[in-house]
Amino acid sequence: MAYISKDTFKFLKDLSKNNDRDWFEKNKSRYTKAQDELVTFMEALHPLMLKYDTSLVDVIPKKSVFRIYRDVRFSKDKRPYKTNIGAWLDSGNKDETKAGYYLHLEPGQSMIAGGAYMPPGPFLKAIRQEIHYNPAPLKKILKSKNFKNYFGEIQGERLKNSPRDYEADHPDIELLKLKSFTAVHMVTDEMVCSEGFLNHCNEAFKSMNPLIGYLNMSLD
Repeated sequence: MAYISKDTFKFLKDLSKNNDRDWFEKNKSRYTKAQDELVTFMEALHPLMLKYDTSLVDVIPKKSVFRIYRDVRFSKDKRPYKTNIGAWLDSGNKDETKAGYYLHLEPGQSMIAGGAYMPPGPFLKAIRQEIHYNPAPLKKILKSKNFKNYFGEIQGERLKNSPRDYEADHPDIELLKLKSFTAVHMVTDEMVCSEGFLNHCNEAFKSMNPLIGYLNMSLD
């Protein structure tokens, strides 16, 4: 069965203390092992997700996994490597204009998450229009037992004032103020490394699927 080992978290902990190229090159085999574990995990997860989200049929699980190398060209933080590994799945193969599913593995901060994080202007406008014209399905999703059990409430930075084109007394103004529409389920290192994590991850994503469908429906 596909799983994430404790060795992966040990590598990430060590990397956070030794975030430089010399150390990384000496420990590159450990990185390769961690990355391979995540690829294998995503390859096992993908067919399970297809049972409730057929829009992912063209996704290549290996390509869903992010590289660990940071782009430091325009950043004050010059550390060359991320201290986490993760994967993103959406119907557009990492298309920023699609809502999708995110798995983030980091010691003490791992999460099963997804949605639309800081969507670009046209996508955000489309989501708000969908909420304005058709809010009932979203409200039903957010109140559902499955969604609440895993994610609690929808998360995202909000505008202080009502967005353009919407009145402050709009009945769904708090949803319309959102700049991101995300669901986050934090998981412990022990959970990630357990035999049941593949199923746990799949069930969480399955509970998130109606939200992903609603957000992407706004683009139709």
